[in-house]
Amino acid sequence: MAVEKGSAFLLKIGNGGAPVSYATVAGLRATQLSVNGEAVNITSKDSGGWRELLPGAGVRSVSVSGSGIFTGSAAETRLRNHALAGAIDDYELSFESGEKLRGRFLVTRLDYAGDYNGERTYTLALESSGVVSAL
Repeated sequence: MAVEKGSAFLLKIGNGGAPVSYATVAGLRATQLSVNGEAVNITSKDSGGWRELLPGAGVRSVSVSGSGIFTGSAAETRLRNHALAGAIDDYELSFESGEKLRGRFLVTRLDYAGDYNGERTYTLALESSGVVSAL
């Protein structure tokens, strides 16, 4: 597997249309993706003393976080409006290899910061709602 550039890990937000088209959330400097899953234990006296888990059961989720420089792009404005409204929308994560993850997410955190004579920055966190598909 080849090493991939972190700058090629992009977060994109849907436009609300059908079909959905995606715009890159501009200014991202750092992004992180976590795939989470809960195990369902089905160990019984017949397990021979070993724990057994039920495949495909439990709750799965995807968490995304990022930070960057605020540019005032339309995608950032849409993301901010979703955070204020508690709206769930389509998002896409794309990687340098061409792989993509798509799903519906809720903005669970959006922070802005700025220093005197410095750029305005933001950090964000998204949580999946429903199926996240690998393309």
